[in-house]
Amino acid sequence: MHYETSFPVRYYETDQMGVVHHSNYIRYFECARNAMIADGGYPIEECEKDGVTIPVVAVECHYRRPALMGDVLKVTADIDRAPLAKLVIRQAVYNQRGEVCAEGQVTLGFLDKVSGRPVRCPDKLVKLIENTL
Repeated sequence: MHYETSFPVRYYETDQMGVVHHSNYIRYFECARNAMIADGGYPIEECEKDGVTIPVVAVECHYRRPALMGDVLKVTADIDRAPLAKLVIRQAVYNQRGEVCAEGQVTLGFLDKVSGRPVRCPDKLVKLIENTL
């Protein structure tokens, strides 16, 4: 499953030199993966209504080159296989010249909303991913 979204760097995301602060790349990753799931027809809010929360278990991010004020970023999210107990999403941020600014992966878990105990990935999300692989 592959997804792309684009948006400009916003002023508040940068430091005094016009460079995007490193913490914002994690936010960019989140924007892309949440949009991917929502556009696929099973937004996070619906998953939570179904009784399952999707916490971030781990984040890995490698910074390659700075994104700058005025850049238009493309953020990608890729899922290579349907999840069972966890979902691994490869992600990257590119500037408008196609240069990689950051890349990494995010691992998501699945918890029962009431008990907080680990559960399997909801069937609706598994089917969404399987239908696009």
